[in-house]
Amino acid sequence: MTERDGAPAAITILLVEDDAPTCWRLQDALVKAEYEVRTAGTLGEARQALNARAPRVLLTDLRLPDGHGIELIRETRRRFPDTEIMVISALGDEESVISAITVGATGYLLKDAFPTDIATTVRELVAGHSPISASIARFIVRRTQTTAEPPPGPALNTARLTPREIDILWGIAKGFSYAEIASHLGLSRQTVPGHIKNIYRKLEVHTRSEAVFEAVQQGLIKL
Repeated sequence: MTERDGAPAAITILLVEDDAPTCWRLQDALVKAEYEVRTAGTLGEARQALNARAPRVLLTDLRLPDGHGIELIRETRRRFPDTEIMVISALGDEESVISAITVGATGYLLKDAFPTDIATTVRELVAGHSPISASIARFIVRRTQTTAEPPPGPALNTARLTPREIDILWGIAKGFSYAEIASHLGLSRQTVPGHIKNIYRKLEVHTRSEAVFEAVQQGLIKL
């Protein structure tokens, strides 16, 4: 994070929401928390905003007047891998949730389950957590529980992760920040990102959510 006049630069947010009252309410709460917020009401406007400047955080609805938020998430993850992405949507069906997480969303909130403090939720997202509505979390757990059980014996580590990398992956799955993972495992905070890059490379993924999903599928970890 850069500094200006000795103070940390504000976290930049691109808020993509076509419902004006919802957009105003969220924008007001975020601005009061001293975030720098730009808004867009369509997929086209969001793309123009991204072309102008990459945000630190993308908060996006999925159902937009001129397209689907999944397209925006995919493009943002490809172009700006350091941008944190959180879905805020009324869509909580299996296809929407899995698609959003697979293409790069690191958080997923339902509109009927907004946290009382959206500013705090964004802060948690930037700190490395993955805010997810309770019903979405339960759905993901049920989905992993209904997958076929791996055969008896040691898990097949097709990605050849080291024991340390599996420990870090477990921390990611639990929603711990990098600092918390380092503290739990007795590591330097600076070494954790390097381990995570290796995990992403071995699992052939690009986000925390994808890494956890792939690790569960391979039987490397259990939630």
